[in-house]
Amino acid sequence: MITVCGELVIDLIPSGDPAPGAAPQYTAFPGGNALNVAVAAARLQAPTSLMARVGPGPFGAVLREHAARNGVATDAMRPAAEPVSLAVVELAADGSAGYSFHTVGAADWQWTAEELQRAWPAGTRIVHVGSISSWTPPGSAALADLVGRVRAEGTALVSFDPNVRPTLITDPDAVREQVTRLRRTADVVKVSAEDLDWLEPGADLDEAAVRWAAEGPALVVVTDGGSTLRAARPDGTLLHRTPPAVTVVDTVGAGDSLAAGLFAGLVRTDVLTRDRLLELPGPDLAALLDDAALVAALACTRPGADPPTLAELEAARG
Repeated sequence: MITVCGELVIDLIPSGDPAPGAAPQYTAFPGGNALNVAVAAARLQAPTSLMARVGPGPFGAVLREHAARNGVATDAMRPAAEPVSLAVVELAADGSAGYSFHTVGAADWQWTAEELQRAWPAGTRIVHVGSISSWTPPGSAALADLVGRVRAEGTALVSFDPNVRPTLITDPDAVREQVTRLRRTADVVKVSAEDLDWLEPGADLDEAAVRWAAEGPALVVVTDGGSTLRAARPDGTLLHRTPPAVTVVDTVGAGDSLAAGLFAGLVRTDVLTRDRLLELPGPDLAALLDDAALVAALACTRPGADPPTLAELEAARG
C-alpha cells in the first residue's frame, strides 16, 4: 500500500475570463499535495491510503468524498476541528499556476505523534510526505520523526517532495533546515526546479541532483516543467529524460501526478525496498520515469488536479 500524508486544500480556480466590470467567478476543486498524489496513484490502480486531518463543513465533506470516489482508502482521514485550507489560483497565459493561500490555523499541520501513530495504515510499503504540512509547525516535527523511524526500520520506502510555497514561509532558514532533514531521510526525493532555486538560489540542476542523491536518498528526481527531467542516484549516475509535449490547460497537480506515476510504477514492478531501488537497472528506471512524466503531461491537458486513469495512461502509451 502507498500511504500519502499531508494537506488537503480546496483550489479555487478561475472559471473563464470575467465580463468587463463583473466580479471573477471561481470553481472549487479538491486539491492539496497529499490528496492529489493519493487520487492520482489510486486512479493508476495502486492501493493507496490518505493520512490527513480533515476540517469540518462542506469543504471537508467534498475532500473526503473525492478521495473515496477515486478509490483512495479513507480510514486514516481523521476529523479535525480546525478549518480546511483554501488556495485561490491565478493562471498565467501558458497555463502555469500561481497560488494565494488562506491557511491560518488550518487542520493540516496540527498533527501530534499520538495522532500519527493511531492513523498509520498497516501494510504501508511506500509513504509520501511533503509540501506545506512537512515544514509547518507544530505538526512537521512529529511527521519528520515518523518518517525517520520508518526509514530506520526499513518497513517502507520514504518519499519526500518539499513543494515550497514561499508566500506561507515566515522563517526561511527553519524551512530550509527542515527540508534538508527530510530529503536526507527519504529514499526518494522529488523536487521542482522552481523549489530548488528557492532552497539553493542559483544552483545548477544537474549538480544539485547528484549532490542530493549522495546525501541519503536512493533516487532524486528534479522536474522542470516541460523541460528535461533529471534523476540522480547515489553512485553519481544522472539520467535525463524528455517529457512528452502536450497542449497545456493548466499545471495544477502536475508534479503530484508525476510522483504518483512513479509510485504506481514502483508498486507494479515490486520495487518496494531501498535495496531493490538501488539495484534497479538504468533502462528500467528510465521506463518508470517516462511513465511518470506521461502521467503528469496528461494531467496538464485538463483543468484542476485531474490525473489520468490507468486505462488513459495505457492508451497514451500506445
